[in-house]
Amino acid sequence: MKEKNRQPRIVVVTRKTRMENLRQRWSTRGQMHYMFRQNKAYAAMQGGDLEAAAMLSSGEDEDILDFEDEFETYQNAVGELQSELNLGYPVQVIDREYLPTVGFDMCSVVVVIGQDGLVANTAKYVGDVPIVAVNPDPGRFDGVLLPWQLPQVRQVVQRVIKGTYRTRDITLAEVQLQDDQRLLAFNDFYIGASSHVSSRYELTVGGMTEEQSSSGILVSTGAGSTGWISSVLNMTRGVCRYLQSDVRPDKSLQMDWDERRLLWVVREPFRSRTTGVDLVCGELRAGEELLIESRMDSGGVIFSDGVESDFLEFNGGAIARVGVASQQARLVVD
Repeated sequence: MKEKNRQPRIVVVTRKTRMENLRQRWSTRGQMHYMFRQNKAYAAMQGGDLEAAAMLSSGEDEDILDFEDEFETYQNAVGELQSELNLGYPVQVIDREYLPTVGFDMCSVVVVIGQDGLVANTAKYVGDVPIVAVNPDPGRFDGVLLPWQLPQVRQVVQRVIKGTYRTRDITLAEVQLQDDQRLLAFNDFYIGASSHVSSRYELTVGGMTEEQSSSGILVSTGAGSTGWISSVLNMTRGVCRYLQSDVRPDKSLQMDWDERRLLWVVREPFRSRTTGVDLVCGELRAGEELLIESRMDSGGVIFSDGVESDFLEFNGGAIARVGVASQQARLVVD
């Protein structure tokens, strides 16, 4: 595939490990060990196991040791990756929290090194720039979205820069508000209240409109169809079994990653004098949309891929249009 003219610039996307996040909270390794040991010792003491409590209150904590091993493995992998990318081109290394601030227009390739979720986070910001996703720790991560390992990276990136590569294009979802704010989703959107209070809104789809009160709406892509939205089907199956109602056990919501359609479902819709439960599940093909008008006075949000900190406010008067995005993620597979 021949690429449009871009500077041969490489962006590497990393993420903080669990150890780094804990270190930000507790400041020192010793403090982390102390807190972990004391919490476990207290739990054992509450359970009446004084011997276990005494053992847990001293010595090394196994969880912290695992976090440290993960941290060291990841840091070594990032260092090796940077060495492999010594190709004579500029290389910019960024943490995922800075993705919204980086311009990718003049970038030839984005190399993601981390877990699957990091690929999903990155894909929403890089436009049509090809993504080379690297598994930094194959013994720890399955890496469904991470087809490459470190020894392969140099050759793969060279192929991308030359334009002799193949991608797997992945459908994204898009939401746009009435003020032109826009958000993409690699896996799914959540639309509703930020807490456990009822989400109130008016839903329009397929020419039908309904006032609803629910636990919010999920909209899923093919990549996300085995995730959050699949749990809704699992719950439905369980309820139907209990009620001895007829439900197809082989019915699946799973879609291929490149299918140009989305699945949507209303979680726990509540029937009342003013709210209905007729529009609860369906699909959106390219060109179709969900139209959702907020009826919440505060706390309404829209976020994607489980990242609650990166959200659009969705309070009274806000109108969201949700559909298949024209942009697709391009994951390099060959």
